Amino acid sequence: MIASVHVYQGLEVHPLVYPRQATKPGFAHSYDEGFDAAVRIKEPDAADGEGRSRVFVVATGAPFWSSGDARRASTAYAEHLIDTCPPGRTIWDCD
Repeated sequence: MIASVHVYQGLEVHPLVYPRQATKPGFAHSYDEGFDAAVRIKEPDAADGEGRSRVFVVATGAPFWSSGDARRASTAYAEHLIDTCPPGRTIWDCD
């Protein structure tokens, strides 16, 4: 599977989607309980090393019922975080 990367205002946005319930032994997957989502926001790699990154959990009370919905929500959440970060601060110290 190829991981999707979206660049938004110069930052890489990496959606992270995972089953809400851990896979039980003997089963290939456990998607019946839906999906949870998070997003990694990362600076592009610098010439002298890797850029900073931070993971933000998409806080929802209910699971996403498809991985596509979870992926879209994590991308939208990242864009919201980047857009609402106050002037003079960075995404690395905003919550």
